[in-house]
Amino acid sequence: MSYFDGSEGEAIPLDEAAAFTANYRRSHGDKAETVKAHFFGRDILQKILEQEGCAGIRMYYGLDGSGEKQLVLVGVDADGQDMEDGLVADRSRVCPPDCAVGALNG
Repeated sequence: MSYFDGSEGEAIPLDEAAAFTANYRRSHGDKAETVKAHFFGRDILQKILEQEGCAGIRMYYGLDGSGEKQLVLVGVDADGQDMEDGLVADRSRVCPPDCAVGALNG
């Protein structure tokens, strides 16, 4: 039996998601320079998911050489192992400055 089957995660109500993101902003003092979110386009996500044996994507928090928060994506196989010999992604669009307007961004 596989460790992951691709069904992991679930939808949550918008009000719960908004509360989570508000908690994060409060814990960081709502500083303008605080990274709130990362945007990855469909193309890179599909490329990761289309790798043979990929069951999903794991997202790692990281800091780049300038100390800026980054999010590193890697495919994960059904045994729960990172597919390190495959595609690894970063270079997302960061909020701020590329932010949406709405409940999740406050």
